[in-house]
Amino acid sequence: MRKKDEDLASFVMDELILDPRVDHAAIGVSADNAMVILRGTVGTFREKREAERAAKRVHGVELVNNELQVRPLLNHEVREDAELRGDVLQALMLDSLVPPTVDADVRGGCVTLTGTAEWQYQRDEAELVASNIVGALHVVDEVTLTPTPYKGDVKDAIGRAFERNAKLDAQHLMVTTSKGTVTLKGKVGSWAEHDEALNAAWSVPGVTRVEDRLTVTY
Repeated sequence: MRKKDEDLASFVMDELILDPRVDHAAIGVSADNAMVILRGTVGTFREKREAERAAKRVHGVELVNNELQVRPLLNHEVREDAELRGDVLQALMLDSLVPPTVDADVRGGCVTLTGTAEWQYQRDEAELVASNIVGALHVVDEVTLTPTPYKGDVKDAIGRAFERNAKLDAQHLMVTTSKGTVTLKGKVGSWAEHDEALNAAWSVPGVTRVEDRLTVTY
């Protein structure tokens, strides 16, 4: 049974309050037909991401519209792009999960990640690192995946990964593949299950792109 929008918004706010990674003081929450809208301001792009993840943890949330604005400094000043880029590059270099082939460009506080990586988790790590830097208003991930060619059947490998994962109901998931692109279709019972399915697909060698057509239903 679908929760009432008023209850859903209240539950999401409770989740934000309990998440130590999110300062909920300047965040407003509303809901419309199981879609949650987040409005207000946060101090980092990472915090914006964490707020969305917190909302998706609440049972009954089918979609999150994240309209939070990043305002990192008390006086709302914007850092110089060159200074911000230097901090991003330094942080990327110090993270052993990020390959040295990843670069960054900054314009108007927006960080664009470029270069190459072999695995999706390396791209995710680079985006996480960049989003943590104070002054980064937005992060765009344009890192290109150049994986080692996979000699096996990608579709079969993903299917086995689904079956091994105790958090997934593989019977309701459909997979198609074409030249490194994986398309996922079907219904999942939560955002946690949705994320598990995507992670399982990305874990297979040779995958360069995952098209997410999964539907979260309760």
